[in-house]
Amino acid sequence: MTYRRKTPEEILQYMERMRRGKLKVLIGATSGAGKTYHMLREGQLLKSQGIDVIACAVTTSQRQETVEQLHGIERMPSIHWMKEGVEKKDLPLDQILLRNPEVVLVDNLAHRNREGARFATRLEDISFLLEQGISVITTINVYELSGADIIARHYTGIRAENTVPPETLDMADEVRLIDVSPETLLKRVEDGLLGHKVHPAICRRDNVAVLRELSLRLMANGVNDMLDKHRMSEGLVGPSGTAERILVSVQYHWNGSIYIRRGQQIAKRLNGELIVVVYMKPGVKLTPEQRAFKSSIQQLCDKIDAEFIELPLQGRRRLAGQLAELSLERKITRIVMGHSKMSIWQELRKGSVIKGLLRKLRSTDLFLMADRAESEGERIMAMRPAKLNHDMGASFRRASWEEANQQTKNLHKGSLKVYIGAAPGVGKTYTMLREGNHLKAKGIDIILGMLETHGRQETQEQVGTLELIPRRKWQYRQTELEEMDTEAILHRNPEVVLIDELAHSNVPGSRFKKRYEDIQLILEAGISVITTVNVQHLESLNDAVERLTGIRVRERVPDALLQMADEVELIDVTPQMLQQRLREGKIYAPAKVEQSLNSFFKMGNLIALRELALRELADDVDERLESWERRTSMRGPWRKKEFIFVCITHSAGAERIIRRGFRLAYRLKAEWHVVYVGNNNIRNDSPELVKIRNLTQQLGGQFELLQMRRHKETTAALLARAEELGASQIIIGQAKPKKLHLLTSEALFMHLLRSSAMRDVLIVSREEY
Repeated sequence: MTYRRKTPEEILQYMERMRRGKLKVLIGATSGAGKTYHMLREGQLLKSQGIDVIACAVTTSQRQETVEQLHGIERMPSIHWMKEGVEKKDLPLDQILLRNPEVVLVDNLAHRNREGARFATRLEDISFLLEQGISVITTINVYELSGADIIARHYTGIRAENTVPPETLDMADEVRLIDVSPETLLKRVEDGLLGHKVHPAICRRDNVAVLRELSLRLMANGVNDMLDKHRMSEGLVGPSGTAERILVSVQYHWNGSIYIRRGQQIAKRLNGELIVVVYMKPGVKLTPEQRAFKSSIQQLCDKIDAEFIELPLQGRRRLAGQLAELSLERKITRIVMGHSKMSIWQELRKGSVIKGLLRKLRSTDLFLMADRAESEGERIMAMRPAKLNHDMGASFRRASWEEANQQTKNLHKGSLKVYIGAAPGVGKTYTMLREGNHLKAKGIDIILGMLETHGRQETQEQVGTLELIPRRKWQYRQTELEEMDTEAILHRNPEVVLIDELAHSNVPGSRFKKRYEDIQLILEAGISVITTVNVQHLESLNDAVERLTGIRVRERVPDALLQMADEVELIDVTPQMLQQRLREGKIYAPAKVEQSLNSFFKMGNLIALRELALRELADDVDERLESWERRTSMRGPWRKKEFIFVCITHSAGAERIIRRGFRLAYRLKAEWHVVYVGNNNIRNDSPELVKIRNLTQQLGGQFELLQMRRHKETTAALLARAEELGASQIIIGQAKPKKLHLLTSEALFMHLLRSSAMRDVLIVSREEY
C-alpha cells in the first residue's frame, strides 16, 4: 500500500481517464470471419444490461445471422458517398454527439473519409468520440494494420485499401480475435455469404491460412506485452508466457556467423525473437580480423532482423553470471552457444562458462551447438528451398492394396472439428451449439451426443431444436453415475454429433477411460464430430501450464488429436470480459466466484493461458500450411533432417523432458527416441516405467530402457546408442543434484557434454515452480 498523496496533476489525469470512452477492437484474418456479427452480438449483450447502444456505418452484407443481430439496436443513418462505383459510409459526428449514446458500434476502423469531412480517417473520428466520453466497438482485418499489410501482400498478394498505424491496437482497452478456419471461410464464400465481389486471393485456402496465422501471432505478441506489464506490476522477473526469446552468445571469430544462423533457424521455427550478444574486455583494441568479423556479424544481424548488443566483459569467471543476468533481464528462454573446447584442467584453472551457467540458470534452456562445418559443410547457412519434385507419372501409378485400403478407410471416416479456448467460459459450447443449429437448418442430420451447460442460461438457449441423446446411467458403489451413451450415438447413426468437453475422464466402468477414445470410435464409424477443449488440457503443454499458473491439470488429451482434426478454431475472449462473466455468474455458481478469481481465474493466469492458446493455434496453422506443401510457410522450412535423442533417468522432471522432446521434434518434423537409463533392478512393468513409456508412445515417440550395471558406463552406452540411431541432437535434463552426490553427478553430466561435442545438445532448464 502506498501512503503518498496524489498530486493535482495525477488527480486530473485520473479524472480524464474516467471521462474518456472505452475502445474495443475486434480483429479478424479477413472479411467474412464474423467480426460484424460478434460486434453486434456484444452490442445486444450491453443493451440487455441497460447500456445505451447505437449502430452506425455497419456493413451486414445482408448475411441473415448478422442482420438478425441488428434487431432492437437503434441505427444512426450514416453519410453515404461513392468512390470508384463503390458505396462508402462516413460517421455523422454531429448527430452522434447530439444523440450522445454510451456506446457506438461501427465497422471498418481502417476506413478513409470523403474529402471535406471533419477528419480524414475513421480512426480520428473514433478518437474524437472517445474524448467526448462515448465508447466505441469497431472491427478491422489484420492486413489493414501498417506493417502487417506488407507481410500479407508478400505472402498472399492482398493489398489493403487503407491502413492504420500499428500502435492503434495499443490505444484500445480491449482487443479480441475473431478466428475462423480456412474451411469455414471458403464455405461461406461458396454459399455467397461474402457477396459477389470477393478478392480472388481470399478464395485460396493457403492464403486464408497465412492471414489467419498472421492475426494469431500478432495477437499473441500483444498479449505477451500485456503479460509482461502485469508481471512487472506484481514484481515478477524472468521469462513470461510462452514467447520464445533466443540469445546467441558469440565472439568476433569465424564461427560467429554460423552460431547466429543456427540461432536464427531455432528462432524461426519457434517464432521467437533473436538477440546476439558479444562480450568484450573494456579498452582492448580489436585486431583487423576481429573488426572484419564484427562488421559481418552486424550486417548479418541487420539482414535477419536480430538485435545486436556488445557488452563489457567483467572477467572470464564472471561471464556465466553476466549471461545469466542478461537472460533474466531480457526474459530469455534459450541460450545458444558452442561446446567448450577446454580440457578439465583448463576449466579448473580458467573457469567453465557452461558449468557456471548451469548452476545459475533456472528457467532458461541451454543449447550447445556442435561445430561440424569441417565434416559436413556449413549446414546451417541460408539456402534456397529445393523445388518440389512433382512426379509426372505418379497419378498413373497403381496404388498398392495397403494404400487403397487406407484411402478407403479415410473416405468412410468422419471429420473432426475442435473449438479450443484459453479457459472455461469463453463460449466454446455456445459456438458449437450455434453451428449445430446452423447445420440443422441446412438439412444436415445432427444430434447432441453430450452437453455440459454448467447452468449457463445463454448456452441452454442455444440448444434450440437439436435432438439430445439421453445419458447412460448405472450404479457404481451405491451411487448413480451418468456418462455419454456412445452405443446409442452409434445406433442412431447421424451425420454429425456435437460432443462437449473432449478432455473429460469417463466414470469407472465405462468402455473407455477417456472421452476422446469414444470420439475416435464414433469417427471410425463414419460420423463427424464437433467438440470443445481448453488449451491447458493438451498433454505437451502440461508443464507450461503449471509453470504459468501453478496448477497441474489432471485431465489431458494427446496432441495428436488436435493435429488429426480437420478444423480447429479458437474462441478468443479478453481476460477482462472473462472475469466479468465470472462475476455475473455465467461461468460458475456464485459461491465459487471469489475462490475462482483468486486461483485459476486470476488476471495473470488468464493472460498467460490466452497467449498459450494463440501461439499453439498459430503453430498448428503453420504446420498445416507446410503439410499442404506451401513453400511460403511463415516460419520457413526446416532444411535438415533431424533425429532427437532424449535421455532421461529416475527423476521428477522425466515427464517434462519427454514433453519438451516431443514439442521440439514436432516443430522440426523429426523422429525422436526416448532412452530411460536405469540400473539392473528396475522392472519393465514398474509403475514409473509404465507411466513414462505410455507418455512417450502417446506423443508418438519410441521408448527404450537402457539398464546399466555400473554408473561409469552410462555415458559411453548413451553415446553409442545415439550414434547407432543417427541422432543429430541430444536432449538432457539438468536435475538439481543432492549435496552429497554433487561432485559425482556433476562429473557424469559434464563428461556426457564433453563426449557429445560433435552433436547439438539441448539442456532443459531446471524450472522451479
